[in-house]
Amino acid sequence: MDILILGGGFAGFTTALSLTKFAPPDQIPNITLFEISPEPRTRGGAVNLTPNALRLLDHLGALTVIKENRWGETINAMEVFNIYTGKIAESSFRGPNGKGIGNPPYKALRITRGHTLLGIMEAAEKHPNIKVVFGKKTTKIDETDEAVTLTFSDGSTAKGDILLGCDGIHSVTRLKHVEPERKAVYSGITNAFGYAKRPEGLEVHFECASLNFCQRGMILCSFFEPTHSKVYIGGLMEMEEIADRDGWTAYASEQKQLKADFADRFKGTVLPAIDPLLEAADDFYLWPVFTLSKEGKWATNRTMLLGDAAHAMPPQGESTGIVFEDTVLFARCLFRWVELGKKGTVKDAFNQYEKLRRHRIAVAYDESSKVVATVKDSGWLGHKIKMAIVPWFLWWTSGYRHKHFVEDVTTSDLGF
Repeated sequence: MDILILGGGFAGFTTALSLTKFAPPDQIPNITLFEISPEPRTRGGAVNLTPNALRLLDHLGALTVIKENRWGETINAMEVFNIYTGKIAESSFRGPNGKGIGNPPYKALRITRGHTLLGIMEAAEKHPNIKVVFGKKTTKIDETDEAVTLTFSDGSTAKGDILLGCDGIHSVTRLKHVEPERKAVYSGITNAFGYAKRPEGLEVHFECASLNFCQRGMILCSFFEPTHSKVYIGGLMEMEEIADRDGWTAYASEQKQLKADFADRFKGTVLPAIDPLLEAADDFYLWPVFTLSKEGKWATNRTMLLGDAAHAMPPQGESTGIVFEDTVLFARCLFRWVELGKKGTVKDAFNQYEKLRRHRIAVAYDESSKVVATVKDSGWLGHKIKMAIVPWFLWWTSGYRHKHFVEDVTTSDLGF
């Protein structure tokens, strides 16, 4: 089977690994992955890899690479603070015996997006059936009953049995082929992130990582490397959309202005580390949070959207793990169909994947919408009410989170 993948991010490379891992030994697919950028996109913030995400990376061979390079930092718990009063809750990854969640147990890992991608790419490089081509801009997608053909801006083409769109929220696969009318919408929330060199002698108010809520947003402070000499700073806040997307970069270049905005939003905090960390942070970037509508078309007869290309939503703590789950479940469904003799068409495998996945995505989407509500601007009373609800919400949803943290989609029932 010849498989084409558009997108060289988390979704694209984990899809390539998953397809290779779950294919029958005598039917390893030929995979060609195309990325529009001339080189890997390693710039970005630090992501939270939950226990289920780490379990899948371990299964795909990428976690070994990450551990060997000592990338990232283990997170025992995410502590939650009201900046005006102090700690109000936490979400723990310690598990019943302090070693993690699931069998085998995993905690969480805060790691830069770049190191995560490099770890996944290095794992993919070990498989000769995976070919990666950078600097390819797709201009046309043609699909017939037998194949899918890509045309690129340089005039070259590529043909495969199926196409997998792993090209993110502004997916060319979706916009040119699967569902052109389903466009990304600005959520009203922007992520501003940077890295702070920890001032000498500064005591922080958290063990590993913290979510710190104020009336006008939320800021994440987390260690992301083993020496704890630097802290990742990531703020979610309500901001008006700038029509020109380059405007986000232009505004981010005004570092003093951005720091002043942060200082104003988080003034009055009782957490002594917030102000020094904000002052020490540099190279802030603004990343507008775009989303897709909750429902939507994920597939045609020979093309499937995976990850953000299918269901981009605001950050809710499990976003990266959800993408990894997509890729593993899809690969398992595809090759289960192959093992059963390719009865019907490949669309039958696509349909079974959607049957397994739609509910999980719908629930995650609803949860992400609640996260957006907590970081929107509010008055004194509104903030007080939100801070009263957060501990209750974490308790109420703890069973749901635990269920997915222990879940292993490499062995879960496919239903066929």
